[in-house]
Amino acid sequence: MPDSAELLWGAVGDISRFAALLTMAELGLADHLAHEPLDLGELASRCGAHAPSLRRVLRELAAMGLVREAEAYELTEKGAALRSDAPDSVRSSIRMLGEEGFWYAMGMLPATVRDGGSAFVKRYGHLYDHLAANPALSGMFNDYMSNRAVPITEGLVTRHDFTTTTTLVDVAGGQGHILATVLRANPHMRGILFDLEHVTEGARRTLAAEGLTGRAEVVAGDFFSGVPAGGDAYLLASVLHNWDDEDAVTILRNIREAMNPAGRVLVLEMVLPDGDEPHLGKDIDLRMLAFFDGGTERGLAEYAALLDRAGLALSGVVELGSGASLIEAGRR
Repeated sequence: MPDSAELLWGAVGDISRFAALLTMAELGLADHLAHEPLDLGELASRCGAHAPSLRRVLRELAAMGLVREAEAYELTEKGAALRSDAPDSVRSSIRMLGEEGFWYAMGMLPATVRDGGSAFVKRYGHLYDHLAANPALSGMFNDYMSNRAVPITEGLVTRHDFTTTTTLVDVAGGQGHILATVLRANPHMRGILFDLEHVTEGARRTLAAEGLTGRAEVVAGDFFSGVPAGGDAYLLASVLHNWDDEDAVTILRNIREAMNPAGRVLVLEMVLPDGDEPHLGKDIDLRMLAFFDGGTERGLAEYAALLDRAGLALSGVVELGSGASLIEAGRR
């Protein structure tokens, strides 16, 4: 088979493999197999499944190396990442990506490209409004974002020098996992997490569980109206890619007005390479196209242009790993 055909048919097969993975996550198969092997009948009974249909999914999962069939079905080390109680479990992330609206968004990408507006937005409204109206989905989304952020956050605390930062404002900081990691690694710092009202309770729980209540404040608000003043550094982690250029500039201008005179803006995003090489940011960019009207991944020149329009000047870029980069800027 020519390489081009192999690539294309591999992508087609990925749809079936993800569907099997989603079934494993939805039915909690890894949890049922966590402590003992189970035969097909018992496993189907425990997860409430039709045994002959489940057998066909298990066959695909075994081919993927997630389960093993001997006298009964066993969970492999690779499959253990789907357990609900596994460190850095990916179960919620898989379930979130397989949610009805997310399947719809990606399946309707051709319509979005033809029309120029997100088919998802037309049916479900803005993604974050959709999440706010669906607490269970919002919880899965938060888990997904937290899991995705782990390796990137590790890169942030090891490759960026926070020595001169006294107060870090994490703008749209979500559940607070990034801020908590940065504060733990920098005991001299305090932090402010700023996000929408419906997000802040989860952030408070995270920071309290980390013993950081005395060093971290949680503030509710809308970054289109303004952000907390007086920070030495303002972190925007996976924020600007949700918005078109005009909205992104508004967010950056509001930060410029609020930060200390010598303050810095830290933009953590997938910076697209100029060439045709594969990059995770290109995959995520198609999700941005599917889910947002105006959301987009950008190259370095595009970020520099946004910063310039907001009265800021790019001063450095550091690769953090996992496809992410940290762009640093100050007042121009």
